[in-house]
Amino acid sequence: MASDVESVRHAWHVLTTAFNSPIKHVLETQDNPEIATELHQATELLHQRGMGHLTQEWFMQELRRELQRDIVPQFWRHFQPTITTQSKDINIAAFTHAVNQLHSGLALKMKSAETLESLSEHCSQQNIKTKPGSCITERVKTLIKAILFSRVPKSFHEHVKEFYSQAFKAYHHSKHTKPDDSQVVDGMDITVEEDDDDDDGEEVNGDDVKCPGCSREKEGCQCKEILRTFHQTNAKLFDLDLLERICGEPVTTIIHDRIKHHVDQTCKGEFETSFLEPHEKWLEHKVVGWLNLVFCGPDSTRGTANSRSTSKTCIAQWKDRLQYFFYQTYARLRIQELFNIIVEFPDSLSALEDLKSCLEKTELRTFLMQSLRSDLEKRLLHPGVNTDDILTQYVSSIRALKVLDPSGIILELVCEPVRKYLRTRDDTVRCIVSSLTDDSNRELAEELVKAEPLHMDESYSSEHEEEKPEEWLPDPIDADPRRTAKSRRSSDIISTLVNIYGSRELFVNEYRGLLADRILSGFSYDTARELRYLELLKLRFGETQLHHCEVMLKDVADSRRCNSHIQSLKEEGKDEADNAESKKEEEKEDVADFNSMILSAQFWPSLKEEKLEVPESIKKAMEKYTKSYELLKGMRTLNWKTNLGLVNLEIELKDRKLNLSVSPIHATIIMHFQDKAKWTIEELSGIMQVPSTALRRKIAFWQSQGILKEESTDTFVLVEEQRGPSGSHDVVMMDSDDEAESAMASAKDQREEELQVFWSYIVGMLTNLGSLPLERIHSMLKMFAMQGPSGSELTEHELRQFLDRKVREQLLVYAAGVYRVPKGGS
Repeated sequence: MASDVESVRHAWHVLTTAFNSPIKHVLETQDNPEIATELHQATELLHQRGMGHLTQEWFMQELRRELQRDIVPQFWRHFQPTITTQSKDINIAAFTHAVNQLHSGLALKMKSAETLESLSEHCSQQNIKTKPGSCITERVKTLIKAILFSRVPKSFHEHVKEFYSQAFKAYHHSKHTKPDDSQVVDGMDITVEEDDDDDDGEEVNGDDVKCPGCSREKEGCQCKEILRTFHQTNAKLFDLDLLERICGEPVTTIIHDRIKHHVDQTCKGEFETSFLEPHEKWLEHKVVGWLNLVFCGPDSTRGTANSRSTSKTCIAQWKDRLQYFFYQTYARLRIQELFNIIVEFPDSLSALEDLKSCLEKTELRTFLMQSLRSDLEKRLLHPGVNTDDILTQYVSSIRALKVLDPSGIILELVCEPVRKYLRTRDDTVRCIVSSLTDDSNRELAEELVKAEPLHMDESYSSEHEEEKPEEWLPDPIDADPRRTAKSRRSSDIISTLVNIYGSRELFVNEYRGLLADRILSGFSYDTARELRYLELLKLRFGETQLHHCEVMLKDVADSRRCNSHIQSLKEEGKDEADNAESKKEEEKEDVADFNSMILSAQFWPSLKEEKLEVPESIKKAMEKYTKSYELLKGMRTLNWKTNLGLVNLEIELKDRKLNLSVSPIHATIIMHFQDKAKWTIEELSGIMQVPSTALRRKIAFWQSQGILKEESTDTFVLVEEQRGPSGSHDVVMMDSDDEAESAMASAKDQREEELQVFWSYIVGMLTNLGSLPLERIHSMLKMFAMQGPSGSELTEHELRQFLDRKVREQLLVYAAGVYRVPKGGS
């Protein structure tokens, strides 16, 4: 028994002595086989007595004590706050020196652990019972990491980042070395590769004094030395299994900054080129290539076969993460520029396709919608932007976002504020209709030529069978459940614009007004252009909706034929005149080239009602034309709108002759100055039956032409001769509304006229039925007064306001929730 205890004590002494002096132990086990045999025997004896695991526990305790007492404090002493204020080179030198010192202190400890593990494995092979336990080498690595990183100074990460930043820059900017310039460091072949491009955006040329890689003079370039130190340091950290733990976060930060910088430098503001493929190659060759240098060494042979396989797996994971980060960075840049990309569409199609690919690989769809929606609200939806500009951007958004998302969901969600804002603008419908029938607007003109039928939202209230059921895909979770996928995909640009209001009638009525304004303002009988647009619009809105417009253009053609016929009758009458005196008197009374535009009143929109008493010669010409028309058309007659039309004047003064095309009121004013050279506003107002304020605005036109002059307040005289060397005349401020005056009644006047039609129905209802509530009046109006293509719409809210106004005017009585006509009222 005593001998067994003594033999165990001797075996324990042999092991503890050997591993307490690791340098001596390593040398003796390599050179002296007797020492190695003694260690094996001691280990076998302890394992036979069930004490083999105590050896490992003792080794771990001794290692922990030494780490806590000497090795770890000595390592962190290099990164004390007092040293962080030193220069960048000093910080890098401190990091490399600390790693070298740590490696020298732990390398033999690792070898001792490997020796102890090999002794335990030898005992297992000899069928000696051993207690199961984790691998001693792995336990040592775990213990080193736990103690080393239990308290990390704040300055440490900055030191590591500076070290790898310097190496990264040297790697990317060093020139290619000759084959004989390559050097061997610790068995590793170090060859600096040439970088073909300047990724930092710095200007590099052969005349520069400093090397862009190390920022030193080219004659004393340190790039090779920096890379040599870089590889040595990485190799030592790899041996201690600390490489990824120490360099992981700084390298990630460096590469992320590099990717952001590269994407900004090469892609920002460039929308006409696709950048994904060249940047993926750059990422593979430059960034992942440098990562391979960090984790696998310059020749990719660092460590054992097992560790190399682990490194390759690590590199593959890094590559996946960096590709995701690149797609995310590129997508965020394009999302920030998306408003400008839409402005430049279709030239920016490549940028949109790149962004579409990135969205498929990232989760930035929601961010895109929020960002673009915010940009539209800030840059577009405010009073400082014209409605035409908003519509132009909206149309571009429709086309661009359909490329980005063919399902139409992004368009639906992003452009909802645009649609709501356009509904609040009074001129939206007019701008849309004007753009559709304007040759200068190529985008909408091309859409109109497609001649596709109009798609309204209500026509897709239920799902229809898909043409290809096998290609069906569910909508994303952010889709509006109230709309179907088919309605989103099938709506073209014109349908989308019409659906802002959801009413065909609104656009058709606006087109009627625009067409009437064009015809009456230009007073031209050439309708070929308008007929072309009408036929295209009929394919969109239907023939029934545009029947009134068809009649309007027919009126123009009929007016031209009627004018020609009456003119021919007039010429025949002149030829048949008996004597020269009657012929001369007739020519004196006639107005040269008197033509008319004959309108079918029930098919045209409301015209501007302004009273104007024309000169006697014009009256006689109208009466003569009316008689000729009645003779031609039988039972029909004409009701003249004297305030509408176009008058071509030839004005002869003493020193000049003018040819002008003006409105009837302007012509009437100047024609009165033929009879008398001086008129007051009051006199002209009385004879022309025009309000004084309106008359003064019209006279301003003749003042601007230098034909009339205000002699005194409200007194105007004809200027036969212009005095002064330059022939200048008084500067007169003109009302901008007179520059492009419309022949149509204002929207307010038209609405008032429509309400008067409803009023006649309401009075008839209440007279026959007594008292009625609001809802019953509205339903009856919808049934009888709002039918047909020309029927106007009246909401219940508008009806309530109209009836309340009639109550205030004492034309109706409201009591107990019903309306009735007052006694004695009509």
